[in-house]
Amino acid sequence: MQRRIRTRFAPSPTGPLHMGGVRTALYAWLFAKKNAGDFLLRIEDTDQNRFVPGAEQYIIDALHWCGITIDEGVSVGGTHTPYRQSERKEIYRSYAMQLVESGNAYYAFDTAHQLEQQRKNAEEKKETFSYGSATRMKLNNSLALSVDEVKELLSKNVAYAIRLKIPENETITFTDLIRGVVSFDSNLVDDKVLLKSDGMPTYHLAHIVDDYLMEITHAIRGEEWLPSAPAHILIYRYLGLTAQMPHYAHLPLLLKPDGKGKLSKRDGDRLGFPVFPLEWKDPSTGEVSSGYRESGYYPEAFVNMLAMLGWNPGTAQEIFNMNELIAAFSLDHVHKAGARFDLEKTKWYNTQWMLRQPNEAIAKRIKPMVATRTGISADDVRLSDNYLTACVALLKPRVQFEKEMPEKGIYLFKAPSEYDQTVISKKWKTEFISFFKMLSDEFMTLQDWSSQLAEQTFKTTAEKNNIKPGEVLQLFRVFVSGQAQGVDLFPMIQLLGKDEVIKRLETALKFV
Repeated sequence: MQRRIRTRFAPSPTGPLHMGGVRTALYAWLFAKKNAGDFLLRIEDTDQNRFVPGAEQYIIDALHWCGITIDEGVSVGGTHTPYRQSERKEIYRSYAMQLVESGNAYYAFDTAHQLEQQRKNAEEKKETFSYGSATRMKLNNSLALSVDEVKELLSKNVAYAIRLKIPENETITFTDLIRGVVSFDSNLVDDKVLLKSDGMPTYHLAHIVDDYLMEITHAIRGEEWLPSAPAHILIYRYLGLTAQMPHYAHLPLLLKPDGKGKLSKRDGDRLGFPVFPLEWKDPSTGEVSSGYRESGYYPEAFVNMLAMLGWNPGTAQEIFNMNELIAAFSLDHVHKAGARFDLEKTKWYNTQWMLRQPNEAIAKRIKPMVATRTGISADDVRLSDNYLTACVALLKPRVQFEKEMPEKGIYLFKAPSEYDQTVISKKWKTEFISFFKMLSDEFMTLQDWSSQLAEQTFKTTAEKNNIKPGEVLQLFRVFVSGQAQGVDLFPMIQLLGKDEVIKRLETALKFV
């Protein structure tokens, strides 16, 4: 009988959730949903020294904003409680002791000072210290000590860690769902700490016990865990759980924009983009880190961008909603190489998703921003739903974020008080004054007002004045909007209305 697909996301609550972590959760979620399975959220908080208040709730909120639903875990409960590792302490100890009793793990009584001295000694020889098969018999552990010495230390409650005993001269092999067959030389693998001296497990033991007890079938995680995979394979073997071991898939790194190294918060600070889904305020320092949500990104755009960072559908399609991502997703199309973050492409995704938003919905969202920016009273027609919706239709192709609309489209709400001097200096001729006065008069006589009629009147008036329309077109834009560029000109003229356009023309001519 085939096991039900179950994936998990198991972050540590040590701060805000990096976008690389969100991508890991997204891929695990997509894989589970594609296969009609379950997605679990587990909190790996065994390192109490690095615990940050508020980080767990931040993780839950971030996943919720992204549309990643949790079937089982810390925020929703389930049949495999508890879902915080700090609340499962005694469970892990029994598995650690099982490994000690079978001879596959051992007590290590080395103090932090002793281990630091070993590292310094190795550095003096220009070597790197590793606690493993080459060094363990010279160190303070139950393999190197006599049985009586070990008993005495245990009876005196001397602090100890439990370490995995890595075999010598063995090739450890497993099949990664992304990278294929991967092999490791056991002599290059260190004896991982399984249980720390404070009784808390490390990730190496805890995630294996939890994955087994929670019936996880596929462990999808970051590439940084690949070097630890051989130790994890051995733990499953030594516990007699090889048949229950989940399939591993190690995702490629998210790289800096230049492709050189892992994307970090510092890169975002330096280059001006968020690396976290939501804004984060550090509870100890008060430092605020920007988030995609607060920067104006749609969650659909953020998720769409993340999905394509390291995966492709095998087609030319780039825009996916969640249901489309679920249908198209496959670990077979996840890349092995790192994925380079591209800020401009990220903005492009947001633009594409903005174009798919209903104009009416955007109009409601920008209404308070327009009111704040312009000081227009609430009953002004320029804050009406119809007018704002028409503004959104014009502005959509010109902006990347909704929040840019009130500023970049300010001329749709307020007559200009300044005019682009570069255009005026370059384009203005004194003989044009008769053209613009005639244009104002011609506009005044129009009974109907539309972009087509306004444009035709503009061209006809130019011909009457022996002027090519192109000579005065940009001046006309500047006189009406104050700016050299902006939304489509004649649709803007139609939206502003005849009286407003004539008024603006007359004001601009006085200025010139």
